[in-house]
Amino acid sequence: MYGIALDLGTSGFRLQLINLRKKNAIKTVMTMRHPLPGGNVIDHLGFAIQVGEENANKIMIHTILKMFNELHIPLDAITRIAVCGNPIQLSLFQNIEIRDLAYAGKNMQRRLGIESVERGLKIYRGIEIFGKDSGLDECEIIVLPSIEHEIGADALAMMVKTDFIEQDEVAIVTDYGTNAEMALKKGDRIITCSAAAGPSIEGQGIKCGMLASPGAISDVNEENGFWRITVLDENMEPGKGDLIDPETGVIVEKGEVQSRGITGTGVISAISLAISSGMVTKLPELPKGRLVLGEKVRLTDEDFAEAGKAIGAIRAAHLTLLIESGVKYENLKYMYMSGASGTYVDAEKGRKIGLAPIFSKNIVQFGNTSLELARDVVIGNYELDEIVSLADRIKADHIMLASNDVFKNIYACELAYWTEGMPYEMYNKFLEAYGMPGLPDINMIPTIEKRVNRDIEDSGYQGLKIIRDLDMLIEEESSGCMQCRMCERECPEKAIHVVPKDGHVYVDYTAHLCLGMSCKRCIGVCPVKAINYREIRAISPGDLTAV
Repeated sequence: MYGIALDLGTSGFRLQLINLRKKNAIKTVMTMRHPLPGGNVIDHLGFAIQVGEENANKIMIHTILKMFNELHIPLDAITRIAVCGNPIQLSLFQNIEIRDLAYAGKNMQRRLGIESVERGLKIYRGIEIFGKDSGLDECEIIVLPSIEHEIGADALAMMVKTDFIEQDEVAIVTDYGTNAEMALKKGDRIITCSAAAGPSIEGQGIKCGMLASPGAISDVNEENGFWRITVLDENMEPGKGDLIDPETGVIVEKGEVQSRGITGTGVISAISLAISSGMVTKLPELPKGRLVLGEKVRLTDEDFAEAGKAIGAIRAAHLTLLIESGVKYENLKYMYMSGASGTYVDAEKGRKIGLAPIFSKNIVQFGNTSLELARDVVIGNYELDEIVSLADRIKADHIMLASNDVFKNIYACELAYWTEGMPYEMYNKFLEAYGMPGLPDINMIPTIEKRVNRDIEDSGYQGLKIIRDLDMLIEEESSGCMQCRMCERECPEKAIHVVPKDGHVYVDYTAHLCLGMSCKRCIGVCPVKAINYREIRAISPGDLTAV
């Protein structure tokens, strides 16, 4: 008798096989990227609307079944699956209406004939989600409830699986990731919002960036005037990397673990160290336009600006929560950090550059709370009625940042600071001009507590399996294509290939590599406009037939 805890994250999927009798973890499987094109939930939503929800659903379900195959157990032995994630991911998983998530305005929804969907707790039979012949026909699938339009079951998880929900003092909790869900608690009042920080916070959108995995730089520290690189080893533990001069790239001392990329937390650490050391005096300009962190790893001005946009979005959202709730900065007592980035980041370095409020008295770091809540539901630590009750309790105040003037004004200052080199003093002057309090100068160091060493603390006695290459393609016929292959050369991820087939010409995109709706460089570069990214079908490369 097995159970599955499944976390549908924006940057990738994670699942855990659980022995229901012993209530312990057996094995964990994760993907290195999301199977759909794009690096954020808006990309995934846009892709599903543009090419059809069924195509998006088929790619996701195919990927999950591929992950199940890595467990090497009979799938009919799986009796319960609990699924956690944000509203977009959960909706695509269930293959239900998503347009109400794309068009938040009620007038637009009425004009398009769109009705809002209730995204409460749902229970399915396996055949309804995975189809017949999957071996999961009678498996119980529990989809955990979302809270608000932008706030999903993953946000419920970050509140429940930290100390936040029971905290009497003023506290903020944030699930650090592409969507950056967060909430503030003031007495019995809970205010939620979601900052679309983008993928750079998890290492994507950075030229040498990658998700946390073996070979990834996760931290950087000063040592004898040089930078010591911390690299994750094969067990996902911090290993000793090179000692390097970041300005020249000279390796002073070879490390024990070699780097092949950098995580979002590594980028944050490098930014913090570069600013605090005085190496960078005007953002985002670096010495010689780059920092060298390894033989294959460099950070550029563009990387700093991209990461700064994400950090700025999170800081602006934190300040908006405080200002809109009437909480003075100095009254914030607790900051809870969850998610992979919230786990691995050096909290003090992140605090210095705005990833956590600089004035928070206490910072507590947790791991992947989304997977943890799904696991608790699978093994019965929570009754389903209790989960529903918790979600209803949290449905209190929600701030839609896209239409909030406080957020828009603060984020304008953040953009100027991170991308235009606006001095910190001018930043505060603009806040005051907008009628908001400026950021205080804080010299004290908060109490920092790290509850876990890894985002998935218990990966099971069979360990962790990482799936790097997903095998789904999306294909469209390219009428009029001259086979000049300019699209192949233009694609930054090398995701597109021109394929002559049966007297026609097609373009095949590797789905998880394609940057999707936010890119479309292949469309722009095509001299005969033979690519439109609309009439697309999902295919399996094994037999090149429709899924």
